Amino acid sequence: MNLANLTTSEILEGIYANNVAIVSKAITIVESTKPQHRLIANAIISGCISKKQDSIRIGITGVPGAGKSTFIEQFGDLITSTGKKVAVLTIDPSSRRTKGSILGDKTRMQELVKNPNAYIRPSASGSSLGGVTRKTRESIVILEAAGYDCILIETIGVGQSETAVHDMVDFFLLLKIAGAGDELQGIKRGIIEMADAIVITKADGDNIQRAKMAKMEFTRALHMFPPKENGWSPEVLTCSAIELKGLHEIWELIVTYCNTMKASGHFLNNRRRQNENWLIQYLEQELLSEFYRHPKTMELLPQLKNEVINGNSSPFLAAEKLLKALKSH
Repeated sequence: MNLANLTTSEILEGIYANNVAIVSKAITIVESTKPQHRLIANAIISGCISKKQDSIRIGITGVPGAGKSTFIEQFGDLITSTGKKVAVLTIDPSSRRTKGSILGDKTRMQELVKNPNAYIRPSASGSSLGGVTRKTRESIVILEAAGYDCILIETIGVGQSETAVHDMVDFFLLLKIAGAGDELQGIKRGIIEMADAIVITKADGDNIQRAKMAKMEFTRALHMFPPKENGWSPEVLTCSAIELKGLHEIWELIVTYCNTMKASGHFLNNRRRQNENWLIQYLEQELLSEFYRHPKTMELLPQLKNEVINGNSSPFLAAEKLLKALKSH
């Protein structure tokens, strides 16, 4: 099969049949910034979004050194052992200078990548806020249409911009390592407020006692936070991905959470809210793209940049001139 010459209908058929090569091609198309791919990408998403899938979307973040890749590999393997299909979207940071990215997550997850019921897709973060690629939502829709029951989204690290991934998942998991000397200081309040569960990783060997202490500290800290709107009380757990300890308890907690939220109606309401955010964010992205595609604004931009740099104009006045040029044409 020549992937380069596939029609949109053939791509959709391949996605529905979970043809991994075609699924990957579809994600590449929606990630593309080429104008010729825009219409195809929109058609693919429209065809996929109509395929209803009872999936679970899990966001996973954590401080550097928390062992996210090791955790995701073993956790993904556990989920597939329950008969479910797992897709992993990992976001690699891009260089601000070269725009390049290592994309090494398949190398770090050597066992999971061999699992026939798992799919791993590393993507470069580009200039996206918080390291979440601009097309992550579209990738989720494609993977769900391909029949994946559980979508794991790994973010670069901990920061306020993690709200980007929080706004596209059902369950948000924060990984933390004990014994680093910053059990509470190293995490921003906003991240803890977003977390549906906190997991202290690497709870093995000489680190077991430190992990228990960190669990106690975070449990006490969570009591100081106001209750979540959905009524859920986040829990703190420990695990060892190396020794395969605690992973089953984490999965059971996530399943319990999803069942509880579905029964109360919060699960569906959250998905609807996320769809609304998706519309607004896409609209903002397209307006920005339209600005940079417009010949008149691109003609004026270098001149107005120089005026701002040299102090001959304020950024605000220059922006007003550019917007006026965009509106008038």
